[in-house]
Amino acid sequence: MDIEIWSDVACPFCYIGKVHLEKALEKIPKVSVNITWRSFELDPNAPTEPEADIYDTLATKYGKDRDWAIDMNKNMTQMAEKVGLDFNMDAVKPTNTFNAHRVIQFADSKGLQHEMKERLLKAYFTEGKNVGDVATLSELAEDIGLDKNEVFKTLNGKQFTDEVVQDIERAHKIGVQGVPFFLINNKYGLSGAQPVEAFVEALTKIKKES
Repeated sequence: MDIEIWSDVACPFCYIGKVHLEKALEKIPKVSVNITWRSFELDPNAPTEPEADIYDTLATKYGKDRDWAIDMNKNMTQMAEKVGLDFNMDAVKPTNTFNAHRVIQFADSKGLQHEMKERLLKAYFTEGKNVGDVATLSELAEDIGLDKNEVFKTLNGKQFTDEVVQDIERAHKIGVQGVPFFLINNKYGLSGAQPVEAFVEALTKIKKES
């Protein structure tokens, strides 16, 4: 079973949805799965250096006040806790995620895409790292066994830019409106951080049909 997942490093529902999918797969016996992470930017125009905290950033983006953003993120943190994730929204640094997607593509070329994706999500939502900063990304890549200097050199060039752009363009072509978006066997689409039970039901049905 092939599962392609369009998601963004700065997307809380993507992190929660990732855990839901992993828990669902544990409940389905004898299923062989190949997961590929696809690039998607929620805010392509975001600056690399954070200009405001997550609350003011969201309030401005959606035309709401800061209290609304604080309440929304409290709810998000509680959702994360239910699946074992520790969100520290006060520390989150809103940033441009294009280079983060490039480093995931680089990691994929070394067979470490899944490890890089998880490391970046944790760095963003729990550790308050700036995942738009090249030096920070190089250090995070080193954490999973990649060569820090090679990553730094790669990110300061143009490598893996086309791969990120192609993922995003493909998402638009197949009608992806938001993330996470799961494409299974290039045929079945699931949108959003589906509950574990919903994943189990859908994946079991697809497994039988395959």
